[in-house]
Amino acid sequence: MSFELPKLQYAYNALEPHIDAKTMEIHHSKHHNGYTNNLNNAIEGTDLEGKSIEYILQNCSNNPGLRNNAGGFWNHNLFWEVISPNGGGEPQGDLAQAINSKFESFSNFKTLFSKAAATRFGSGWAWLCIVDGELEICSTANQDNPLMGSGCGGTPILGIDVWEHAYYLNYQNRRPDYIAAFFNLVDWTIVSEKYNASK
Repeated sequence: MSFELPKLQYAYNALEPHIDAKTMEIHHSKHHNGYTNNLNNAIEGTDLEGKSIEYILQNCSNNPGLRNNAGGFWNHNLFWEVISPNGGGEPQGDLAQAINSKFESFSNFKTLFSKAAATRFGSGWAWLCIVDGELEICSTANQDNPLMGSGCGGTPILGIDVWEHAYYLNYQNRRPDYIAAFFNLVDWTIVSEKYNASK
């Protein structure tokens, strides 16, 4: 069994003006596709072939190449899921209550999440995770994610890619502008489903 590049549920230009079509095309068809192919090549003929991506993430710490590509594959799968042309606004229901309880308000959550993304040095990700039933914000370097034991550990339900390939064509060095635009795309219905499923 090999892993496949997921088909997006929206066109490359559907997220404009927040993320431009060219960035989306390159990000999905080149970067994510590269991680997918490299992951398949790395596990072919090994005891990891046929294992779930989650299993691979938890058992790749001694292989930096596999770690980078397995993380790149999984991280981007989540990223495409939690953004959409119908995103934006605020979460509702249980997730909204959990955010308000943990971070005092949605506005304060946005501030803390944006800071984690903006201050991640170099390339990496910022995450909203569930750790022992509690929401936590953290960031990880490169293509690491909390399922590997990096950052806050736990299960990510929201992630933002802050590698330059995710935003540089449109935003250049203005990472905070890209992060602000990201919140116009977050599909809180999907994030809420992931939160509810993890409880």
